[in-house]
Amino acid sequence: MTTRFTFGRLHHVQLAIPAGGEDACRAFWGGVLGMTELEKPPVLAARGGCWFRGGGLEVHLGVEEPFVPARKAHPGILVEDLDSLGAALDGAGTAVTWDGEFPGHRRFYAADPFGNRLEFLEPSH
Repeated sequence: MTTRFTFGRLHHVQLAIPAGGEDACRAFWGGVLGMTELEKPPVLAARGGCWFRGGGLEVHLGVEEPFVPARKAHPGILVEDLDSLGAALDGAGTAVTWDGEFPGHRRFYAADPFGNRLEFLEPSH
């Protein structure tokens, strides 16, 4: 028997960070990407990490020990004005690697301050 589910939009994506990485997250996710930091519930705040929201995207950054960056697994984040985002990341010292091989979209890869892979996409015109 096959069960069918109705899925809504993605609530959040979680990425791992090393212990003590919260300030670097704030500089990157809040400063460079312009996302708003959310207050974590007290029971979860005790674990470290931080949460951010921007547009329809929510990113939870959780402490994981031992920490190993996700170099292949990644969120694919739809954005408007991909070129401006690429320039902002580049201007902040974050390398941007363009990849034109995703049909119907322009995209590039970048990494957060800890080496977690991020994919940013914009539909082609």
